[in-house]
Amino acid sequence: MWNSLILQPMANALLLIYQLLGTGPNTFGLAIIIFTILVRLITLPFTYQSMKSSMIMQELQGSKKWKKLQEKYKDDKQKLAEEQMKLYKEKGYNPFSGCLPTLLNLPIILGLYQAIIRTMAATPVQLLDLSKLIYPFTSSALIPLNSTFLYMNLGQPERLALPFLEGISFLQGGIPLLAIVVAVTTYFQSKLTTPPASADQQGSGMMQMMSIYMPLIMGYLAFSFSSGLALYLVVSNVLGIIQGFAVRKLRENAAAG
Repeated sequence: MWNSLILQPMANALLLIYQLLGTGPNTFGLAIIIFTILVRLITLPFTYQSMKSSMIMQELQGSKKWKKLQEKYKDDKQKLAEEQMKLYKEKGYNPFSGCLPTLLNLPIILGLYQAIIRTMAATPVQLLDLSKLIYPFTSSALIPLNSTFLYMNLGQPERLALPFLEGISFLQGGIPLLAIVVAVTTYFQSKLTTPPASADQQGSGMMQMMSIYMPLIMGYLAFSFSSGLALYLVVSNVLGIIQGFAVRKLRENAAAG
């Protein structure tokens, strides 16, 4: 089921985009970028709802009604939680909505990593494995792929080699530039979708914890796995940040109007 629903469609989508763009240097990297944009467009309804809910929460916590509840039930946490849930329902806010984009992104990340590794098959065994994934209308003449993109081999972890780092033992392979960018952009994206801490310990605590750990996890994935995956994460995060600012601007304009 994993191969049929996730891995096979992703591998063939990458190959088809690669075929349309041509098979020269940098083409597979461009195919990953275009694939990332398509994924973002498909998941747009979910990410939009998550960002909208986050902004509703921020507005709630700045409202007089919210502050009155905090003051009125400061000694009764259970009653405060009940009244907050009523307010959430009234305003259309779901405390767990921010988790959905992350949960959706995980199978995409795993599937894309496997698709990149499978499509860049080199040995006879790997080529046989890939042949089982290719749809009849996908040209097998595309294999082997040209995995070069800028200074990277998209099938290997990314490292930017710099001459002045040669004397530093733990950086002799180069700086993991994309891993750093992934961690930073994941953090900024999470700040756009994570409401400030509230008395709703269950929902808010989970969101705050994710905003701390997700940049580290994503940065580790970009550091350890193929640079093709790191490229996907960077582009996806940048698009997410742009989308976050756009949603915020639309909401501010609607409130001002």
